[in-house]
Amino acid sequence: MKRQDLIDLFSRTAAEVTEREFAPIVESTVIAELGIDSLGMLEIIGSLERDLKIHIPDENLATISTIKELIDEVELRAGAGAAGASAGS
Repeated sequence: MKRQDLIDLFSRTAAEVTEREFAPIVESTVIAELGIDSLGMLEIIGSLERDLKIHIPDENLATISTIKELIDEVELRAGAGAAGASAGS
């Protein structure tokens, strides 16, 4: 999945969870500036994990403050999952 597709998925998921629309979200967007509380963020992350079949450890979430950092973490986890799946085959 391309980075822009991941940003779009985050935007759609955030809109569903918070029941509001956001201005265009880009990699440099600071998540805290979106006005999403911690519970909302956990719901968004949980949804992304289910949709993408990945797991982001809680300790890694504490270091994520921008969309870029979130996308980097998702790509890292998706890549690790793909590598683990092919290694297990």
